[in-house]
Amino acid sequence: MLPSTESLSDQAYEVVERMIVTLELPPGNVFSEGDLSDKVGIGRTPLREALQRLSGDRLVEAVPRRGIVVTEINASEYLSLLETRGVLDKLIAEQASRRATPEERVQLRHLSGKMLDAAAAGAAEAFMKADKECDSILEKACRNPYAFRAASSLHAHCRRFWSVYAHLGSLQQSAELHARMMIGVSEGDAAEAGKASDALIRYLTIFAREALDLDVL
Repeated sequence: MLPSTESLSDQAYEVVERMIVTLELPPGNVFSEGDLSDKVGIGRTPLREALQRLSGDRLVEAVPRRGIVVTEINASEYLSLLETRGVLDKLIAEQASRRATPEERVQLRHLSGKMLDAAAAGAAEAFMKADKECDSILEKACRNPYAFRAASSLHAHCRRFWSVYAHLGSLQQSAELHARMMIGVSEGDAAEAGKASDALIRYLTIFAREALDLDVL
C-alpha cells in the first residue's frame, strides 16, 4: 500500500524542519521546490504542503523570483517567542503532570537520564534528539493538542537558535533544567513542573540575550 499524501506531507515536514534546525538549511539559504524535492526524495505536492506549514511556522518564506528562503533569526522576535513559549510550556508541563499515563511518566524519567548523559558527554546531536523526544511525550501527556500545536513551532525555532549559538551556552545547565521539569511531570508534581519550566525559560532568555549581545535584564 502506497503512503498517503498526508503521511508523505508529514514526513516531508519532519525532514525539512530537521534540516533547518540542524542548519543543513541555514538562515538565509535559498532553494527551489524542485531542488529540495530531489534532495529529500519526496514529491513536490507533499513537499509543497510541508513548506506551507513551515511558512506558517515562520521558518521559511516564499520570495518572488528567488525561491524559498530560510528565515533569519530576528533578535526582538526571538525574545517575544520565548515569552510566548514560557506561557505555553508551563501550561503543558502542569497539565502533563496531572494527565500523563504511568508509561509516559516512566518514559520521561528515562529520557531525563538520556539528556543528562548526552550533556555530560558533550553529545549535542544526542541532546537535541532527546529534547525532541521529550516534546513528543509531553505532546501526548498534556492531553491538550491546541496548547502543544501552538508551542511546537516555537520549540523548532529554539532548537535552531541553539544550533547557531550552542558554543556560547551550557549544555549541562540546559540538560539539568530540562531534567528537573521532566522529573516534576513524572512525579505528578504540577507546582514543581511549572517552576522548572519557568526556570528553563529564564535560562534560555538569558542565554539568548548574551548570544545576541543584548543587555541581560
